[in-house]
Parts: sequence; C-alpha cells; structure tokens
Amino acid sequence: MLDVILKGGSVVSGAGNPWYKADIGIKDGRIAKVGRITEEGEKVINADKLFVCPGFIDVHSHSDFSLLINPLAESKIRQGVTTEVIGNCGNSAAPLNDDVKDNLRKSNSLVIEAGIDLNWITMRDYFNRLRYQGVALNVAALVGHGTIRANVMGFEKRPPRKSEMEDMKAMTKRAMEDGAFGLSSGLIYPPSCYASTNELTELSRVVTKFGGIYTSHIRGEGETLLDSVKEAITIGNEAVIPVEISHHKIMGKANWGLVNESLKMIKDARDKGVDVTCDAYPYVASSFSLRAMLPPWTHQGGVDQLVNRLKNSEDRMRMERDMLNGLPDWSSPLSVADWGNTIITGCRSHEEYEGRNIAEIAQESEVTPFKLTFDLLVDDPSISIVRFSMNEEDVQTVMRSPYMMVGTDGYSLAPYGVLGKGKPHPRNYGTYPRILGRYVREKHTITFEEAVRKMSSLPALKLGLKSRGLILPGMFADIILVDRKNVLDNATFSEPHQYPEGIEYVLVNGKVIIERGKHTRTLVGEVLNLQAEILA
Repeated sequence: MLDVILKGGSVVSGAGNPWYKADIGIKDGRIAKVGRITEEGEKVINADKLFVCPGFIDVHSHSDFSLLINPLAESKIRQGVTTEVIGNCGNSAAPLNDDVKDNLRKSNSLVIEAGIDLNWITMRDYFNRLRYQGVALNVAALVGHGTIRANVMGFEKRPPRKSEMEDMKAMTKRAMEDGAFGLSSGLIYPPSCYASTNELTELSRVVTKFGGIYTSHIRGEGETLLDSVKEAITIGNEAVIPVEISHHKIMGKANWGLVNESLKMIKDARDKGVDVTCDAYPYVASSFSLRAMLPPWTHQGGVDQLVNRLKNSEDRMRMERDMLNGLPDWSSPLSVADWGNTIITGCRSHEEYEGRNIAEIAQESEVTPFKLTFDLLVDDPSISIVRFSMNEEDVQTVMRSPYMMVGTDGYSLAPYGVLGKGKPHPRNYGTYPRILGRYVREKHTITFEEAVRKMSSLPALKLGLKSRGLILPGMFADIILVDRKNVLDNATFSEPHQYPEGIEYVLVNGKVIIERGKHTRTLVGEVLNLQAEILA
C-alpha cells in the first residue's frame, strides 16, 4: 500500500514541459509512481482541478535565526516553499566566535527580540541544533564570507595578513566539510565590503574543491551594476566555480534599463563557459538594515564603534557629507532613492514609526532626515527599512531571463509572536504566489510551467540537489498542489503579515504539512548536506 496518492492532478514536472494528467503515488518519503495508479493508499488526496508541482526551493533566504524561533516556517511553507537556502548575503549562522556572538546580540533584531541562545560555534553545531528541534521544511546552508571575515579579522577595513587568509580558508573548508553548499558574499555590508576581488576568489577556490557555489550580493545595484556583475563573473572564471548573482535588479531611475546589459553579460559569460545565473523577487522595493545606509568606514570595529561614531558630532558631519556625495569606492544608497522612499519596517525604540517614511517622520519631528537616522541608530542599531527604487519593467525583464530563478530574500515569519512584529517586506509572505498569480495568470510575463521551473528544478540543479526539484519516480516527495485559477499573494507593504491563497497542499518528504490551507504542525524537514548529495 502506498502512503499517499495524489489523484487526478495536472502535473507540472518542474522541467518546463507542458502539464499532463497523472496520479502520483508516494512511499517512504519519495515519489514511487507517476501515471495511472490502481493501488490503494493510506491517504488519498483528490487533486482534480489542482496543479501538482515540485516544492519550491527558495534559493535566497535569511531564515537562519527565525527557524530557531518558529520551526513551522509558516510564511514560507504556505507559499509552497519546501526547501530554504539560508546564509545568504555574506551572513550565516555559523561559524561563531565570542566576538561575533556579542555583535549579533547588539545588532540582530531577531536575536535581540527572541533572546536566542547562541550556543553553537561551527556549522555542524548549528545543523545539529536545527535537527534537534525539528523544522517543517528542508534547509540548505551557505557559509557567509562576512561571517568568516568577522571571526578572523573582526570589522577591520584592510587586507588580511597571510596568516589571517589561511585562517579564513581553513574556516571555509571546515564549513564545507560540515555540509555547506557554498560561500556567499554581501559586498555592500561590512565586513564583506572590505574584501578585494582576490580575497573572494581565493576563498571561492576552497569551495570549488567541495563542489559548492559562490553567491553574491554584488557591490552595486545602481550606477555600478555592470562593474559589479563583471566582478562576480571574474570570480567565477578564476575560481572555476558556479556563480549566483543574488536578487538581481537595478535601482535608481537614472539607471533603469541597465538589466538588459547585465543579463547580456550573464549570457556572454555562459557562452564562454562560466556557470553564472541569478535570482530575483517580484517587487520594486528592496529591504535591509538602516545602518547599511551609512558609509563603510563607520562600521569598522563593529556595532559598538558604530554607535560611538554616531554620538560624535564631527563623525556625523562626515557621514552626512559622504551619504550625500558618495565615496570613490562606495555609491551612497541615497543616489538611488531619497528619504521619502525609505520606509521604516522594524524599530523597537519607536514602533509608531513602522510603516512610515523617514522624510515624513523627520519633518514631523522638526529635524533633518540625517539627524533622525543617526539618533534612531544610537538607540537601536537593528532598525530595518524598505526602499522603493526599482522599475516594474526591469522586474519583468529579469523574470523572463532563462537564467533567472526565484528567491524571496526574506525570512520564515508568522503573523504572531516575535516574528509577527513590524511591517516587513511582503516578499516574506507573497513571493511565489505573486509570480503565479500576478505575473503568470494576469500579466502573462512567463508561462506557468516556466515559473515552476524557475522555482524548482533550476535552483535544485544549481545547488546540486539530485533528488529534489522534479516530479519523477525516485525523487523526494516535496510536492505542492496549487489552485492555478485562484493563487494570489495577499501581503502588502502596509499589511505584510498575510498568508497567500491558492496553495492548497504542501508535502515535505512525503508528509502533508499544509492541508487545505491548514498547517499540520509536522516537522519532517531535513538539514541537507552537499557532501552527502554528491555521494548519493
């Protein structure tokens, strides 16, 4: 007897081919049969009028700490996400020494709010903690370049000494041995932004030996976009490593349209043998920490030194000047969006500011936006923001690229408790249904089958997941059932904590996690290991 039978659904395999009618039988966590099934099953789900797809793989996630707070992974699993790739943008949950832990306790809002006990050191330790508590979906981790650099060098803006470089290589090697899927960089965030191309290449060569990938939040997504994409391609070429350009976009009205050239660069690089792809989310606003608006030099020495500089009047004047004019090696975020397009999404010291833009709050408070920003960061360095700077046409241009896959750039949240606070970016709740509803059904930007490919088999192949991302016998039964006519996101920038509609069932490793919109609270996700995937 089969464990589960999905009866009479329209199967979208994940490979990009047209849908077809078939039953799916599941046994021991894997797909046992695809076709006409006459056997009995312990559980039979009527999939008539529903589309049966591989579970979505969120190739760009930041749920490293939120999964420790709420392992149900509700805002992701309800979108159809069955695997999250954490550790992006240069920041990972491991490795952690005492100094890095201390910095997180002062700067990471989730660690602060939930009082997370940072009782691990290595990537293996962190994986063991996830396994011990359980999690609703599968987790694959990248190791963050910024995290490694902070462990070895702190927040120092200088090249590493030879011994420090060797320590960073050893730390990277250890993380890969523990099962990480690659190295990520966040080249607008300290301390990643202090690294040279050569440093990133050297560390990527370590990852190459383990079959991993290099992902990058590139140095610039405004006027320096093309140079930044070129750097990522260069690292891929010199380290002989697959490259993933994170949340690919162009910011600032003067720069709109440049994605046509950056996508051509990706194609040209691929024609020359460099395995480079990108991911993106379907929104015209980005989101990050308010302190990332400050010039790189302000972050040297960590969060304590940052706060000291924010209290110094001369440093404030220098910050304001640099934020207005930029620096030779740094393009100010104000060059692509002004204070009126900068919305506070999380602020523990002034919750009444959440959902409002900084220009409006500053005018009401009779101070400049700079003074308001500096004062707020003194009280709370963990403040988060959303910034509107992108163009709808560019979003769709990137989405149409055959080399683009989908990532939320978000967290597993829930509309209650610590994770339900503030007004975070709606991508945390709506990315995948938004593409299927608005961009597939309404705008016809891409086909349903192509959207599913970008959400399943394409990221699976990029990561090296041999047994996920497709509806085929022998694959793990990470499967979702979608009401194609009604799937839609509900989360908005003003009311973000809203689940989507139309994701009727979600199965992870053959077990039903979402059933007709209700979470079964089953924790059967696995912590995936690249080395185990390679040997499988």
